[in-house]
Amino acid sequence: MSAQELTIAALQAWLTRYGQAWEQRDPAQAAALFTENAPYHEMPFDAPKAGRAGIRDYWTTVTADQRDVDFKSQVVAVNGRTGVARWSASLKSASSGARVELDGVFVLQFDASGLCSELREWWHVRMP
Repeated sequence: MSAQELTIAALQAWLTRYGQAWEQRDPAQAAALFTENAPYHEMPFDAPKAGRAGIRDYWTTVTADQRDVDFKSQVVAVNGRTGVARWSASLKSASSGARVELDGVFVLQFDASGLCSELREWWHVRMP
């Protein structure tokens, strides 16, 4: 990524790495995609996860019961250092055996090095 702006290719590459981290249920790999102090807003009315440590802790908890994760994403828009993407995931709950489908949107801010400096997401869940 250039120091000035995010490209579609750079955003897609970041989303691919995010998806790999989720599919592998790898909290350290996920946290490494973010700046040291990045806020991770999973829910709009909750306090964000704080920085890499908070993101790693969140991912450790949230992915613990997930199996067979399949993540997909599509870039919607890029403007300056901001990217918007639509994503979906399907996974299996290990504890219940239920299949879960998620559909969401990311608004992502990036620093000049290509790390995410802020994540905001909105998502919905369906359990068929």
